[in-house]
Amino acid sequence: PATLVWCEALDGGDPKTKAAQRDRWLAQAAPFEEAPQEWVRTEHRARGVSWFTDPALALVTDYDRDRRWTRSTLYDVKAGKAVAVLDDRSVNDRYADPGSILTTPLLDGSRVALQQGEWIFRSGEGASESGARPFLDRQSLSTRAVERLWRCDENAYESVAALVTVDANGAPSVLTRRETPVQPPNYFLRDLGAKNAVQLTQFVDPQPQIRGIKKELVKYQRADGVQLSATLYLPADYQPGQRLPLFVWAYPLEYNDAATAGQVSGSTQRFTTIRGASHLALLTQGYCVMDNATMPIVGSPETMNDTFVEQIKAAALAAIQKADALGVADPQRVGVGGHSYGAFMTANLLAHTDLFRAGVARSGAYNRTLTPFGFQSERRTLWEAPQIYATLSPFMHADKINEPLLMLHGEKDSNSGTFPIQSERLYQAVAGHGGTVRLCLLPEEDHGYAARESILHAHAETIEWLERYVKQAVPVEAAAPRESK
Repeated sequence: PATLVWCEALDGGDPKTKAAQRDRWLAQAAPFEEAPQEWVRTEHRARGVSWFTDPALALVTDYDRDRRWTRSTLYDVKAGKAVAVLDDRSVNDRYADPGSILTTPLLDGSRVALQQGEWIFRSGEGASESGARPFLDRQSLSTRAVERLWRCDENAYESVAALVTVDANGAPSVLTRRETPVQPPNYFLRDLGAKNAVQLTQFVDPQPQIRGIKKELVKYQRADGVQLSATLYLPADYQPGQRLPLFVWAYPLEYNDAATAGQVSGSTQRFTTIRGASHLALLTQGYCVMDNATMPIVGSPETMNDTFVEQIKAAALAAIQKADALGVADPQRVGVGGHSYGAFMTANLLAHTDLFRAGVARSGAYNRTLTPFGFQSERRTLWEAPQIYATLSPFMHADKINEPLLMLHGEKDSNSGTFPIQSERLYQAVAGHGGTVRLCLLPEEDHGYAARESILHAHAETIEWLERYVKQAVPVEAAAPRESK
């Protein structure tokens, strides 16, 4: 309890430096008069340490940024050697995620792995092709064998909140949080040995006005063969055969390969709620919404951004075509939006395509020369790849943003890549070229928005903007000619 443990870089902190080991863990016991003792080195960048009831055991995790790969190794600290690898996979491989190790607090407030003899317990999201089904497993520290103790059924979303007790046969009682599309989240005490459950809470629906909203997982394919997915929401009063204005909300993510890029995240069995400045509020205004429409950027970590624009264009087109094919959306009335990197995506889509009638960009970055030492997962600096920084900056293509763009930004955004000047300068650039653009700075707000006034104002701005430029938009053939891009 009186030992200090810390990590030091062996490569000078520079991931581009070639090194057999990148980091080392050291320990020094009170009263800190003896020299620190090194107890393990990691091949890749150290990511953390988890402790066990036995203080001689530690789970050390490292991360290979080139492969986007994580590995968790069980170490015998006293012997100074590895015992076994418990997790070794791509960080993007949701389907192979073994779950997090459940922990229990000690008297001093620190936490260690919850154990029963040789067994530890893992709880995870349980991502699958049909959506998430949370689970509880136990794993042997001696044989590494894994046993499935429980898995959420297909018609609900139920996750483990805490492990309460474990009987002599290893069957636990767990506290779970269960919800369905029509039942709000409530807590249950599940005895997995007796196979029964007792409902502990009776929380009622906080938003009955939206309960008729429908949602489903939709899958589709990009032109290059990458599998995509989204959650399609329809308003509560939707009538079959209606073609509604469509709003696409997305956030680009990077992947090394198409297989993990196509994996499904989330679950349609969650209880729908509208919180904060959520774009799902548009469901009350007569829109259908494609939420979390996947926008994967696939390729080598060194060069994937070379095709960023082409990949988001193809993904956006595929999403609109899917909603069109389902007969729920009017492809002539489509808006797009996103937050942070999603806002960056939004401005790029308006600059490089004619797929959308308008965009809503929140707390974004638009001039990559203002983030010259990298952005998101880009490893090259501005001086190493000036053309990429220019090509990917919507600011450099402000003259091509000829669809209405609404920008929202917290006036005190502390995120290093998205200072408010990013929105201010893009606003000036688009306006200077005669584009239709509006900038709303939210007083006292950070990267996300918290105040009731700010959230309601963000909703009002978004609803009014999309009403004018998407819902009430005239067909393209009846409008003034639009510049080809």
